[in-house]
Amino acid sequence: MNLGRAIALCRKQRGLKQSELAELSDLSVSYISLLERNDRKDPTLSTVQKISEALQVPSGILFFLAADATELSGLPAELQEKLSFAALQLLNAAPAKTLL
Repeated sequence: MNLGRAIALCRKQRGLKQSELAELSDLSVSYISLLERNDRKDPTLSTVQKISEALQVPSGILFFLAADATELSGLPAELQEKLSFAALQLLNAAPAKTLL
């Protein structure tokens, strides 16, 4: 699982800088940077919730986007594809910049 990759993907898709995400989630820029580089691999659930709320993305979507192929191996390929497409559509729906 690479939660940092998922956070960075969502943040960039939303058009946010790390500093903007940090402000929206009430976390430090350095902490966001550590998460995105995967140097900090075990954020608390409350931290993930803060980030997901700031990104306007359900935390379940963050975890899905963070999953690697082995973690998704129990899902049929067609379902994986549909879920991925739906997650990307959600990210394209409304930019989080409107919150700033």
